[in-house]
Amino acid sequence: MTVEAQKETLGFQTEVKQLLHLMIHSLYSNREIFLRELVSNSSDAADKLRFEALHNGSLLESDPNLDIRISFDKDAKTVTIADNGIGMDREGVIAHLGTIAKSGTADFLKNLTGDQKKDSQLIGQFGVGFYSAFIVADKVTVETRKADVAAGEAVRWVSDGSGEFTVETIEKEKRGTSIILHLKPEAEEFADGWRLRNIIRKYSDHISLPILMLKEEAPAAEGEEEKQENKAPEWETVNTAKALWTRSRSDISDEEYKEFYKHISHDFTDPMKWSHNRVEGKLEYNSLLFIPAKAPFDLYNRDMQKGLKLYVQRVYIMDQADEFLPMYLRFIKGVVDSNDLSLNVSREILQKDPAVDSMKTALTKRVLDMLEKMTKKEPEQYAEFWVEFGQVLKEGPAEDFANREKVAKLLRFATTESEGATQDQSLEGYISRMKEGQDKIYYITADTHNAAANSPHLEVFRKKGVEVLLLSDRVDEWLMSHMQEFDGKQFADIARGDLDLGTLDNEDDKKALEESAKEKEDLLKRIKDALGDSVEEVRVTHRLTDSPACLVVGQFDMGAQMRRIMEAAGQDVPESKPIFEINPEHPLITRLDQESDEDRFVDLSKVVFDQASLAAGGQLDDPASYVQRLNKLLLEMAE
Repeated sequence: MTVEAQKETLGFQTEVKQLLHLMIHSLYSNREIFLRELVSNSSDAADKLRFEALHNGSLLESDPNLDIRISFDKDAKTVTIADNGIGMDREGVIAHLGTIAKSGTADFLKNLTGDQKKDSQLIGQFGVGFYSAFIVADKVTVETRKADVAAGEAVRWVSDGSGEFTVETIEKEKRGTSIILHLKPEAEEFADGWRLRNIIRKYSDHISLPILMLKEEAPAAEGEEEKQENKAPEWETVNTAKALWTRSRSDISDEEYKEFYKHISHDFTDPMKWSHNRVEGKLEYNSLLFIPAKAPFDLYNRDMQKGLKLYVQRVYIMDQADEFLPMYLRFIKGVVDSNDLSLNVSREILQKDPAVDSMKTALTKRVLDMLEKMTKKEPEQYAEFWVEFGQVLKEGPAEDFANREKVAKLLRFATTESEGATQDQSLEGYISRMKEGQDKIYYITADTHNAAANSPHLEVFRKKGVEVLLLSDRVDEWLMSHMQEFDGKQFADIARGDLDLGTLDNEDDKKALEESAKEKEDLLKRIKDALGDSVEEVRVTHRLTDSPACLVVGQFDMGAQMRRIMEAAGQDVPESKPIFEINPEHPLITRLDQESDEDRFVDLSKVVFDQASLAAGGQLDDPASYVQRLNKLLLEMAE
């Protein structure tokens, strides 16, 4: 097949079209980031080639010195970013430049508002990458040859960003990728050596690969023009070209740390916090860990891309090495560079290496210490962190037994007394406010905060002035099933099993409840008969002061919130029935006790039961029947 015959025109993936439109129209205020993103991609390509060359040295061909070269042409109004990294073949070009194969894309697009300022912030959470080229270019040409293919099998990709791109086979002697940006009229300022050097030093000085530009000569003296024309072009390195994590912390500015974070994360918002450490002794490694300012769109997808960039003796090994941090810290970005792992390390070897386990323990502790320090010294910043990552941190107690208490100290909960993510909303804050004689940490779970805050189960606690944790995140019931105690205090679900107020209940209250239960035995039996298999048991309660009834989960049964989550996921759940508790002092229960018409008694019993189900945040099995019974009772009252 001839070269021309292999030229084809293809359409962008729909998501790419939307992203390109957003890039072009929302990021005009920070156009220079295009160079940072393209240099980062070139650096990644070099890292990947260096790693592949560990197993196959021939990939380096006769060009073992990896670098990035940036040039410009004022007359042609172009800027070129070239690398001699791994390169791409035809399939790779179409896959990487024509589609976005990144989890969270759909969520990202759903969150777009049409407000350019807000949407540009969303891009920062998603990552910018190659498509940032279209911020400054009205046409982009990519010429690339993969390291393991012949010179005649290189590829040229061309697009103006409007909706289509062309791909054709070309000749390219050297491996790697060149990106030629045909600048828009309003972006011609970038075809300037001083401007480009300034951007490189600002955004990419930390790149461990040399970034080269042609040395710009001073104007030639008279008679020297011919000598300069015959002189070979001289390339000079314009960045530090030393791995940032290997440098001393005292030599690195905050701006350098921030730009390095943006390089590894492809986020263009500054990180919230970072921790840079060198460990020496039995194990030797450098780590640089970042807490992002914003959660990515795929944070709650446990299959999201996660993990640290792994280097061994400064040699790139892999992205997303997820063996060094537990799943609940998957939002952490960063680099770990070890002297104690093999250059030929694989994921399988990582999973079995005791050195990795030791590093994971230490790195986890470092992140948790960073967060704990933030709670004490920068509580307002921690409140921002909690909004973004709190639900993921709640996975910690179930997954990390060794650090369960440490993670629990970082958790924040709304309560009947307060909301937010301050130190007052910590478990330590709750314990400091416990009533005299209180020996348990009381909580309630519900699908929404309002459902929890208005639950009938809170009535006796409000009466006695006892604070209750209000839990409404999807993960909360699962969390509490793995947290039996904190600081020696047992947790107690106020909607589960028998209510135990300990010494907060006086003897008169207990005695009154026993007498009421005996007195209402006939009523309890009548209600149980009326409700049949809908309930496990009917009993009187002292939980309630204002409501006629409530539903209680059996001590060892699955909670309603967890049941609904598992059912929505299509999983089988064990059958269980609620306990129906009535308030014997409520006028509606007194009216029920006096009802002699058995049909009306059954209708009224089922209405009260259904109302208790709704108050608990549940859904009725037969809402139409509930409405019919309620309408029937209302009509009888009106007669």
